[in-house]
Amino acid sequence: MPTPTELTPDLLRRMPLPRLDAGSKDERGRAMVIGGSVEVPGGVLLAANAVLRAGAGKVQVATVASCAQGLALAIPEALVIGFPETPEGGLEAEPAIERLVPRIGRCDAVLVGPGMAQGDATVALTEALLAGDEASFVLDAAALDGLPDHPETVRSCGGRVVMTPHAGEMAKLLGREREAIEDDPLAAACEAADRFGAVVVMKGARTCIVAPDGRAWSYAGGGVGLATSGSGDVLAGLVTGLIARGAPVAEAALWGVHLHGEAGRRLARSHGPVGFLARELGAEVPRLLHETGREA
Repeated sequence: MPTPTELTPDLLRRMPLPRLDAGSKDERGRAMVIGGSVEVPGGVLLAANAVLRAGAGKVQVATVASCAQGLALAIPEALVIGFPETPEGGLEAEPAIERLVPRIGRCDAVLVGPGMAQGDATVALTEALLAGDEASFVLDAAALDGLPDHPETVRSCGGRVVMTPHAGEMAKLLGREREAIEDDPLAAACEAADRFGAVVVMKGARTCIVAPDGRAWSYAGGGVGLATSGSGDVLAGLVTGLIARGAPVAEAALWGVHLHGEAGRRLARSHGPVGFLARELGAEVPRLLHETGREA
């Protein structure tokens, strides 16, 4: 098992983000966030805002029809598309596949999963999207559900995928008990990166990031305040936005983990260690990018 490299600002300065010299928002990258459900519409809101806070130029949101208008008003910067719903309140697979697969060909990065309902429709949609084009993908939450028995679906993307499981999701991905994952998160992340051929961000008090080639990093910043509803949606959105800007997937994952954690650290200093909200994390990100000295 590799010895992980500590994720620090100095390390990130040696892998600078692509500069954004052009004035066009198209040149800053296009991202799509696919997710949400009747019960959890806010996941895509948090993720889409984070995509833009990371510096991407455009974001589209695909969600259930009953929530689309409200999300369009809450994210006036985004194009929001509503789709028919399953009886459980999630995205219906067939119409979503028909319209989204052609659209993702015009995107640089696609996030699938925030707030999505679990079930067969989500599994079918995720698999169709991964097979549909050569965009880069971030898979979070319910989008991970259908993958344990189909690692080849992710491997076929040729390393263009970032997976962001917490311990419970990782246990399902690897067919293990959650306690075993929590006992050795690095080993779990290494196994998943090898099995799925993806960059794996194993979220936890110490986050482990592992690339398919075996490189590994760890990050222990941020604090307990990040263990709050919606925090993972923000992290997934940050990684997606950085990929859309042109960062390689592994570097985008590292930058995203660092920005997410350091935003939590700053909010802990100004608000107290717990009680700040996931929606407040994104506002810290542009300043963090600027202070690291690599924001265009």
